[in-house]
Amino acid sequence: MKRLILAALLAGSTALPAAAQDVTITNARLVLGDGSAPVEGGTVVIRGGRVVSAGRGGASTGGKTIDAGGRYVTPGIVAGFTRLGIVEVDGVGPTNDASARDSVFNAGLDVTAGLNPRATPIAINRTDGVTRAVVAPDNGGSIFAGRGAVIDLGNDMDAVTRPHAFQFMEWGEAGARAAGGSRPAAMAMFRNALFEAQAYGRNPASFANRGKEALLTRTDAQALQGVLSGQVPLLIHVERASDILGVLALKREFPGLKPVLVGAAEGWTVAQQIAAAGVPVLASALADLPASFEQLAATQSNIGRMKAAGVTVGIGMIGDDEARQARLVRQYAGNLVALSKIPGAAGLDWGAAFATITSLPARAIGMESEIGTLAAGRRGDVVIWDGDPLEIGSVPTQLFIDGVEQPLTNRQTRLRDRYLVPEEQGLPKAYQR
Repeated sequence: MKRLILAALLAGSTALPAAAQDVTITNARLVLGDGSAPVEGGTVVIRGGRVVSAGRGGASTGGKTIDAGGRYVTPGIVAGFTRLGIVEVDGVGPTNDASARDSVFNAGLDVTAGLNPRATPIAINRTDGVTRAVVAPDNGGSIFAGRGAVIDLGNDMDAVTRPHAFQFMEWGEAGARAAGGSRPAAMAMFRNALFEAQAYGRNPASFANRGKEALLTRTDAQALQGVLSGQVPLLIHVERASDILGVLALKREFPGLKPVLVGAAEGWTVAQQIAAAGVPVLASALADLPASFEQLAATQSNIGRMKAAGVTVGIGMIGDDEARQARLVRQYAGNLVALSKIPGAAGLDWGAAFATITSLPARAIGMESEIGTLAAGRRGDVVIWDGDPLEIGSVPTQLFIDGVEQPLTNRQTRLRDRYLVPEEQGLPKAYQR
């Protein structure tokens, strides 16, 4: 019996996160992630999975000590809008849990039920410096898609950092299609859903007896309670300027809402209004050409111009292979730096650009006290790089999530190493010709 119990414990241990290490990283070109410039000769101390201190100077305080040798040391990248872990192959239904087009449920869908921490893109993005990701469902037969989560990309099965972190919905063209074919229909669906959710909040017991024709299930109405109170952010995919203004008007009609704009290709044209409303944005960084009629004013200067107007704006990747290539946010942030050197364009300086993939996405979803910076008390997500992290040729040399060092290998690196210098006897039988 003792052997059986021991075997069960050992078998289950592979699903548990490894214990956090006490780590001191010295002699770093330290990036705090808050928009400030890198600090030369910096030190970051991680203890119990959390950052204890980060700044200039400092020495080892016990545990493992790493001399960064003057290399960049940064907080882990926060991918601002993804579908990591819920899609493996788009065209293969059993591997795609992003949407449920034939379901009667919408707002009540929970993305964590479909999350696979062993999905191939998780390790691929981790080896490129991504340590946390905002994971959103896709909508089906409603403007509401369901409840999204924030996850870590650690090498274990305990991926969820915050379940029910937000509700996601489609507005504009996609919302119009889901609501029946027009923006007025989407507006009517939105108002009706919130009115029904309010009715549920007033008397949950009576809500179950409304009949089959009800447009909102009990599960959906329950899920919208946090949205109505403002405890749960409402991420809204919206591109056109007039639609953005419509979202800001909804905030006035339902003052408890805490909207976050996603995409916002024409956001720069109404940046003053967005800033005045205090609504954050997770913008697409490379929307430089109109991919649809709602993006006619698209420009790569969008983020720079919104930032200059006082908008809190990080980078998101909706409609940009966000189920697999969230790591491209590094390249996009680097492009924002390059834009600052082009006459007439609006980019960002290095520190501000790096913040668009660390602290600003965290702030947009209300997790700035947990992730995105190397401030005391934050989670110990730290990356040591072999070069400038905003240069596409740079890669992590060491990476920690919650103070646990992570492997920097994935299926792609293993295939590369296997076939880089193939040997006849080491190849699978099909290759032995």
